[in-house]
Amino acid sequence: MAHTIESFAADCKRILSAEPGPSGRQKVCALVQDVLTDKAFVARHLRDDTPERDILYEDPDLGFTILAHVNNDAKGSPPHDHGPTWAIYGQATGETIMTDWECLSRPAEGKPGQVRFAREYSLTPGMAYLYNEGDLHSPRRDAATRLIRIEGVNVLKIRRFPYQVAEAAVAA
Repeated sequence: MAHTIESFAADCKRILSAEPGPSGRQKVCALVQDVLTDKAFVARHLRDDTPERDILYEDPDLGFTILAHVNNDAKGSPPHDHGPTWAIYGQATGETIMTDWECLSRPAEGKPGQVRFAREYSLTPGMAYLYNEGDLHSPRRDAATRLIRIEGVNVLKIRRFPYQVAEAAVAA
């Protein structure tokens, strides 16, 4: 089935209105995987001239935001969550190495939270993955990638707090 941004956004809105929690998000995640198989949709929204973060749709009622991400270079991000919201990463091209982190302490009193490594896995073309509130992760790419991403709320409009990898205890 051919998708448009309007039909994709309407389907996301219908699902999230009926099921605003994690089960609805999982259904949207499956929808993202379906959209990733639509070569025309991917070509239309993930062009060579698409910026690293391009808002395709921001819902005026529920607040979720659909983004296109075109990344041309290798890059990594530090451990983070999405503050009080969630995100779905949908891999269209390339590979993203994702690391999940275990929270040792949340940020407090101007100090970053502390995390330790939990696991690492690859997102490859056609895959989509849901990160709920508080899920700590960090993406890394070693080459160009293109993604469709959905944020529960545009993260540029919310406050988020930093995390850092805890230093390993040194044996005496």
